[in-house]
Amino acid sequence: MKPRHEHLSEDCHAVSDILQRVGDKWTVLVVGKLGEGPLRFNELRAAVGGISQKMLTTTLRGLERDGFVTRTVYPIIPPRVDYELTDLGCELLEPVNRLGEWARKNTGRVNAARARFDAAAAGIEQGVGSNRIRRTV
Repeated sequence: MKPRHEHLSEDCHAVSDILQRVGDKWTVLVVGKLGEGPLRFNELRAAVGGISQKMLTTTLRGLERDGFVTRTVYPIIPPRVDYELTDLGCELLEPVNRLGEWARKNTGRVNAARARFDAAAAGIEQGVGSNRIRRTV
């Protein structure tokens, strides 16, 4: 059976595909740090903090593959490799920064909502009274 709105599912797939790359925490942090200028691998790893070598390598390869980051190898000894945002990566930096600002601004509200939800859910699981979780749409 053919979907009723084929263009919508194509749009959803396109958005999902891009969000899969740019929506994880390491990508957000790496893009944010590279927004300050080019960095070598170990400089970037130290700047991000808490990221393993393997995860940073995987994240950088994905960003390079998708056109957000360039990797420049300098033929010197010891070898030097710099990572830098491309024009596309710089465009991504703007919404990533806005999302980060929004997250910092609203962390308290999100945590409060989680606490209310968890408390109500715990009451339901324990069979206490007629506690109901109010869901808003």
